[in-house]
Amino acid sequence: MTGTAPQALTTPSIIDSPTGQPVLQWRFMATFTLAAIITILAIYQQTVLSTVAIWLRSETFTHGFFIFPISAYLIWIKRKSLAEIAPCPDYRGLLIMAGLGLGWLLADAGSVQVVAQLCLVAMIPVTVWTMLGLRVVRAITFPLGFLFFAVPFGEFLIPPLMDFTADFVVTALQITGIPVYREGTFFTIPSGQWSVVEGCSGLRYLIASFTLGTLYGYLTYRSNKRRLIFVALSLIVPIFANGMRAYMIVMIAHLSNMQLALGVDHYIYGWVFFGIVMTLLFWIGAFWREDQLDQQRQENKIAVNTVRGTITRRGFAMAGVITILVAALWPAYAAYLDNRPIKTDGLVIKLPESIQGWNLQATPFTEWQPHYVGTHAQTMHTYRKGDQIVSVYLGYYRTQRQDAELINSQNYMIQQKHRVWNNVGEGQRTISLHGKNETIQQTLLRAPKNRLLIWSWNSLKGTYTTNPYLAKLLLAKAKLLWQRDDGAVIIITAPYEGTPESAVSSLQTFANDMLPAIDASLNEVAEHGTHAH
Repeated sequence: MTGTAPQALTTPSIIDSPTGQPVLQWRFMATFTLAAIITILAIYQQTVLSTVAIWLRSETFTHGFFIFPISAYLIWIKRKSLAEIAPCPDYRGLLIMAGLGLGWLLADAGSVQVVAQLCLVAMIPVTVWTMLGLRVVRAITFPLGFLFFAVPFGEFLIPPLMDFTADFVVTALQITGIPVYREGTFFTIPSGQWSVVEGCSGLRYLIASFTLGTLYGYLTYRSNKRRLIFVALSLIVPIFANGMRAYMIVMIAHLSNMQLALGVDHYIYGWVFFGIVMTLLFWIGAFWREDQLDQQRQENKIAVNTVRGTITRRGFAMAGVITILVAALWPAYAAYLDNRPIKTDGLVIKLPESIQGWNLQATPFTEWQPHYVGTHAQTMHTYRKGDQIVSVYLGYYRTQRQDAELINSQNYMIQQKHRVWNNVGEGQRTISLHGKNETIQQTLLRAPKNRLLIWSWNSLKGTYTTNPYLAKLLLAKAKLLWQRDDGAVIIITAPYEGTPESAVSSLQTFANDMLPAIDASLNEVAEHGTHAH
C-alpha cells in the first residue's frame, strides 16, 4: 500500500519520494526527534558526564566514544527503507519513559551509576518510539540497541574472571609438569611468583570482543540464529583466550629465566595474541556470511507495504514536548532531594575503653587499615582480652552521595598491587550476630610476616547485610521517603598463624561482646547528625 501525506503538511516546494512520502516531512520529524534526544541528554547531564568520565579514565570502556557514531551510521544506511515508513507518534511510549525515569530516580537515590546510565540510554529508543512510532523503531532496532554498549557495564565480572584465569593457568602449568603452589589468585612456580590482578581478568578483551562480535554478526549475517551463535562465540572465545594468554606469558617468563614478558612486552604479547584470536574468529565467521542485498530488498518490501499514518507538525511537536516533560520530571525531583540541608560536620564515633574483658590498646597490632572514601566519621581501635587481640574499624556515612557512600568501588580492604599486603582470598561466611545467623564477608590478607582474617558487614538502621544490591535498595527507599539514609561498615580483624580458623574464635567472641556497644555508638552519632540540622 502507498499513501499521501496530509494536505496541512505539504507545500508546492516539498519534493516527494518515489512512493509519495514527503521528504521534508521526514527531515523535520527526524531533526525534531534528534533535538528532543539532545535535550533529554542535557537534562540528565550529570549521568552523561559520569559516563564520559569512565570512558576517559578506563581503557576497558574507551570504545564508548565510538558507539554513538556507529549507531548513527547504521541508521543512515537504512535511510531509504525508513523513507518508506510514515512516522507517527505513539503515546504508549510515555508509559515506558515514565518507568525508566522512575528507575533512574531509584538508581540516582541509591547512587547506582550503571543502572542510571542504562535507564538514560534506554530513553533514546523510547523517545524514537514515542515521537516516530513503533514501525520506525522496528526498522532500526539494532542501531538503537547498539547504544547500550556505550554504558560502562561489566565490572562485576572481574572477580569471577580473575578466578577463572587463575584456575586455567594453574591447571595448564600442572599439565605442563610445572609444580605450582596456589593461594587465592597468587601462585608460585620454581622460577618466581605470579598473581592474577584486575588487569589480567580479561574484562577489556571480553567487552571488546562482545562489542565487535555483535556488530560483525549484524553486518555479516541475516539469520538471527547465526547472529546469536556468533555473538555467543564472541563471549566464550575471549575468556579461554585470556586464560591461554596468561599461561603463555607465564611460560615465556619461566623459560627465559624471568627475563621476558615482565614489562611492557607483557601487555604487547597480550594484545597481539588477542588480536590474532579475534582475527581468526572473524575470518572463520566470514565463511558463513549471508547476502545482504536479499535482506535489503526484503526490508524495502516490508516497508513499502506498511500502512501509513497522518500527523500534523503541531501534533508532532506536541508529542516531542510531552516526551521531554515526562523525562525531565525525575531529575527535577532528584535535584530537590539533593538540595536538602543536612549537617555532617563534627560527627565522632566513640567506643568504650573497656567492655566484657576487652581493653583498649594504645598501640595497634597492624598498620593495615581498610580504604573507605568520603566517610563522615570513622575510627579504628585495637582491643585485647587475654591472649586474644582484635582491631575494629567503623566507617559511618550520615548522608550518602556519589563518592561518599557505603557501597562504592573505591571502598576496599586493600588495593591491587599493594607494596606490602596481598588479598589471598574472599568469600562469605555465616556467623552469629546478636544471637542470629548473619552472612558476612570474609577476607584473607597476607604480608611477608603477617596474615590477617577480616570479617566485614554493613549496618543500615539495624539491618546487617553484605548484599550490595539490598544496601542500595534500602538507601534509595530511605532517600525517596525522606527517611534517614545513613549507613556504616563494621570491620573486625585478627591476626593468625597457620590456618585462618585459628583466629575465628577471637573474632566471634569479640563480635558477641562488643556488638551492642558498637550499635550504640553508631546510633549515638546518627542521632547527633539528625539533631544537628
